Amino acid sequence: MTKVAMVTGAAQGIGAEVSLHLAKAGFDIAVADLPAQEEKAKSVISDVEAAGQKAIFVPVDVTDQEAVSKAVDQAATQLNGFDVMVNNAGVAKVDKFEDIKPADLEFSYKINVFGVIYGIQAAAKKFKELNVPGRIINASSIAGMHAFPVWATYSSTKAAVISITQAAALEFAPAHINVNAYAPGVVGTTGMWDEIDAKMSEINGKPLGQNKKDYVGTIPLGRTVEPNDIANMVTFLASPEAEFITGQTYAVDGGGLL
Repeated sequence: MTKVAMVTGAAQGIGAEVSLHLAKAGFDIAVADLPAQEEKAKSVISDVEAAGQKAIFVPVDVTDQEAVSKAVDQAATQLNGFDVMVNNAGVAKVDKFEDIKPADLEFSYKINVFGVIYGIQAAAKKFKELNVPGRIINASSIAGMHAFPVWATYSSTKAAVISITQAAALEFAPAHINVNAYAPGVVGTTGMWDEIDAKMSEINGKPLGQNKKDYVGTIPLGRTVEPNDIANMVTFLASPEAEFITGQTYAVDGGGLL
């Protein structure tokens, strides 16, 4: 019987890659993202269908608790089941500590923390309703394990996700709902490193590009993270092989934290 996964922030980047990997593993996919992302989501849906699975676009703002609950209902109804929730949607704000503003804190926490909590709530409720041993997989970051300069807000939100993952895992274990998280290193295909590099250059005076080069030089496996690396981890956590794993956060960083 085909299983169903919902991935938030799935119209592009890591979410799109995760959706495709799960489709190749036999999941039908609810591609969940902001309404404005529907056009981008069409290519993800096409890729999922090319892999032989069904896919639908589910519009959702993860900062809206009721909207997240409705999105899960829509995914379960239209795809005839619900087995995996990937709380992937997130934002990263790069700022020197003195420059952090209340609006930046609120924006980051509403998406990275509130959004994960709402996703866990909605998924757990649906799993219990359907009586399935569901999987919830949350997006943390290595910045949540070891804070980065100019990334205080982001680092703190991702540390919160680790704690939330542990608490949810303990609470939902009696219902056979596994809750885990993935913690990527800095992904080389996004512009985030360029922002970090520019801010770090302001602080330490190194020329543009040098901070990025220095960081990549500390990664034992010699490169930055690719979306494929993260999608492989998520697919494992959604698989039968991970049925006895819960409450864990896995760094996918080429050994960068070691």
